[in-house]
Amino acid sequence: MIKHIVSFKLKGSDAQRREAAQAFRDALLALPSVIDCLESMEVGINENPAEDWDIVLTATIDKMENVAVYATHPAHVAAAAIIAPVKDARACIDYSV
Repeated sequence: MIKHIVSFKLKGSDAQRREAAQAFRDALLALPSVIDCLESMEVGINENPAEDWDIVLTATIDKMENVAVYATHPAHVAAAAIIAPVKDARACIDYSV
């Protein structure tokens, strides 16, 4: 199994960032039912105003080769498009569990 963890920093007002993060979260949480290699998805929206990063996702994918399958799946591409206009930075790590 692969843990795929991605954090996003968004730009815009607090309200704009929160709205985009919530829409992105909802789209991401729907992905396990449509992407076969995606075992699970957890999404958190930052509640600590002292921190700069807005949203984090933790996905479990069956094997490393399928991280690319997940990343290029049309449903994932559509979800990523939700925050594309407000995405300021992205950090990612993939590791075996």
